[in-house]
Amino acid sequence: MTIHQDWEKTDIVRLATLPQPEMSWFRGEGQDVGPASMPLSKRLFDVTLALVLLVPLSIIMAIFALILLVTQGRPIFYAAPRMAAPGRTFTHLKFRTMLCQQQDSGVTGAHKAWRITPLGHFMRRSRVDELPQLFNILMGDMSFVGPRPTIREYVERYPAVYGQVLKSRPGVTGLATLIYHRHEDRILRRCKSAEATEAAYARRCLPTKLKIDLIYQKNRSLAMDLWIIWRTVLIVLYKDERPRRRGRA
Repeated sequence: MTIHQDWEKTDIVRLATLPQPEMSWFRGEGQDVGPASMPLSKRLFDVTLALVLLVPLSIIMAIFALILLVTQGRPIFYAAPRMAAPGRTFTHLKFRTMLCQQQDSGVTGAHKAWRITPLGHFMRRSRVDELPQLFNILMGDMSFVGPRPTIREYVERYPAVYGQVLKSRPGVTGLATLIYHRHEDRILRRCKSAEATEAAYARRCLPTKLKIDLIYQKNRSLAMDLWIIWRTVLIVLYKDERPRRRGRA
């Protein structure tokens, strides 16, 4: 699946003056907002893989934690509330990659780029900053594959859509991340203010990501999860962000 959009012709600053999307495309999909569920096989896979990875990666995490403590001081971790399911939050763990700022909130765009430390840039490119999420997986708040953790504001703004999306536990990676991350990053890099970033994310990025998350929710399987994990590993190792097509279009 490939998404083509011409962002160069979009005046992102003007998006802040436009009304928020109503997700009208979701109408007719159903209003079931029941509790999140996880197949036992998926949970066993998550726990087993997390424990296996913690053996070698705990050394890497300890090294980076020490480097962060010496170079940036406390806090070492960025711990933020995210939604595990409608009405239920958890503490999302990542290594801190930005300078601290009081009352920080909202989506990260170009207006926050100055706060990312040199070490933070490396950790983000290599995904080292995401390693503490292994503990979120072991605690049962996250899975290796699923929709990316989101804030309460969006879940409360679009309860029907998230009622479906969050039937899959939030993931370290996911189908939307695999397909759309490069486009989202390109859009938000052009936003020079918090207002422009929020408007661009809410109007351009979020609807597309939710549609892809719903596709994953309807078709999720262990085989799909393994493919997503494998493609994510290739992206991290080789910076190849485009899933290869089978055959010729």
